[in-house]
Amino acid sequence: MNEVKEIGTVQKTKRVRAPRALGHKEHRLGNNTASYLMLAPYFILFTLFTILPVLASIVLSFTDFNMLEWPHFVGWTNYIRLLVNDDLFIVALKNTLLFAVITGPISYLMCLLFAWVINEFKGKLRAFLTLIFYAPSICGNAYMIWQIILTGDRYGYLNGLLLKWDIINEAIIWMKTEKYVLPLLIVVQLWLSLGTGFLSFIAGLQTVDKSLYEAGALDGIKNRWQELWYITLPAMKPQLMFGAVMQITQSFAIADISIQLAGNPSVNYAGSTVVTHLLDYGTVRFEMGYASAIATILFLLMVGTNKLVQRLLRRVGE
Repeated sequence: MNEVKEIGTVQKTKRVRAPRALGHKEHRLGNNTASYLMLAPYFILFTLFTILPVLASIVLSFTDFNMLEWPHFVGWTNYIRLLVNDDLFIVALKNTLLFAVITGPISYLMCLLFAWVINEFKGKLRAFLTLIFYAPSICGNAYMIWQIILTGDRYGYLNGLLLKWDIINEAIIWMKTEKYVLPLLIVVQLWLSLGTGFLSFIAGLQTVDKSLYEAGALDGIKNRWQELWYITLPAMKPQLMFGAVMQITQSFAIADISIQLAGNPSVNYAGSTVVTHLLDYGTVRFEMGYASAIATILFLLMVGTNKLVQRLLRRVGE
């Protein structure tokens, strides 16, 4: 009899606990209502202006659409044309990958290194140095100074210096000479690369708990490089991830610099990128289905690269 009573008591307890758990969840949901309401405008705008356009672009990439007639479905025709018949896209893709492989990692390491050094300074000096390094990326047309530097006559700064030092005998038209276009665009992009990712690293370095360094010294960490690898970087992984996403986006989305300095199209398409190719078909030829296919390929490249970088960053500190 006692065993029966105990079983009955356990069953009643189970029946009573379920509503309490449900009530607890509802209580938590009610407590967070204000937070959800405050986040709602962002999610609505993000859905309207980011998620829906991306989905619309993917759908349009399977159509023939010239903005005057209703789009009609053509299947994989745009992608076959893009990857098989469009030689200019292959050139643009190669240039974009070179930009991404060179400027992405180098600019990322530059952001981290400069942030690490600047963080060692205090107060107004640190703020001043941060502004100096960050300024080129916030000045909309700061790269236009390079038009003066790279002017193709003897009055251009670069030509003037090289002629003065007898390195060259005549002025070089830098941005109209095929072999110089891509290297110079890479240099300009690196000059502009200390942007939002750089600021996120500065912020991340300032949030690292100083007591971790004392604990690390007791555990056998002997120099600053070991501190950076085993303590600093693992403590700021969110900032590292954010900076990686920003640098990847910048390195794949290069267009304005190429258009302003090398023209569109550039000489023999030496400075052409996927985005300039996209702008050609989207804003000049108005072949929106084909342009959407280009945008979809670029989107997949960015997502795939982000996934790879995330996997690598998880190993930081190991």
